[in-house]
Amino acid sequence: MVENVLKVRNLQVAYGGIKAVKGVDLEVNKGELITLIGANGAGKTTTLKAITGTLPSCTVEGDIIYNGKSIKDMNSFELVKNHLAMVPEGRGVFTRMSIHENLMMGAYIRNDKAGIDVDIEKWFSVFPRLKERSAQLAGTLSGGEQQMLAMARALMSHPNLLLLDEPSMGLSPIMVEKIFEVIRNVSAQGVTILLVEQNAKLALQAAHRAYVMDSGLITMSGNASDMLNDPKVQAAYLGEG
Repeated sequence: MVENVLKVRNLQVAYGGIKAVKGVDLEVNKGELITLIGANGAGKTTTLKAITGTLPSCTVEGDIIYNGKSIKDMNSFELVKNHLAMVPEGRGVFTRMSIHENLMMGAYIRNDKAGIDVDIEKWFSVFPRLKERSAQLAGTLSGGEQQMLAMARALMSHPNLLLLDEPSMGLSPIMVEKIFEVIRNVSAQGVTILLVEQNAKLALQAAHRAYVMDSGLITMSGNASDMLNDPKVQAAYLGEG
């Protein structure tokens, strides 16, 4: 039986009289890597922020069900305690803390010191650049290194669901490849992922299923591999056709 982790039904987000999200339905099942693709301004980031309750003043309507319970009015720090973590667009690392301190912040809900130490070494092995610079202030890292740190910090909380918002934005092609290698690696370890990404080709290559968003609506959904070969998706998002 498929175990549903996240179910969003008729999600609507309005800023005053402007509707940014106009009735989105999506779901993420246990162990899946789901991607949400679409052009700039389609409402992808707004959808993620509505799920995590991190939007500025606006009206949010609809159902947001995580592990069978509504999280619509739950504070973001409570979500972390419920093992839902998000890596925001722009990374959001603690710039005046070291890499090691950032990782410890990711584990603030935990009290298993030995396990925390093991996890820090685990993510240092995945991101050797971070290990080399563990005492360095996060604000002095390159954009790619900060993205690595933001992902590792989120994973320190042992999330059942990891939300990634535009992880490749502003990164060099080599760093983008590295970030997607890690996303596939984390997914292979059984972490359920919802990925918002502008690089549609890499996102569809990594994902199991995909949703296409346009002007606040889901316009298409299905297997990611099928979408890679869909002429409409190729023409609109992959620069082909």
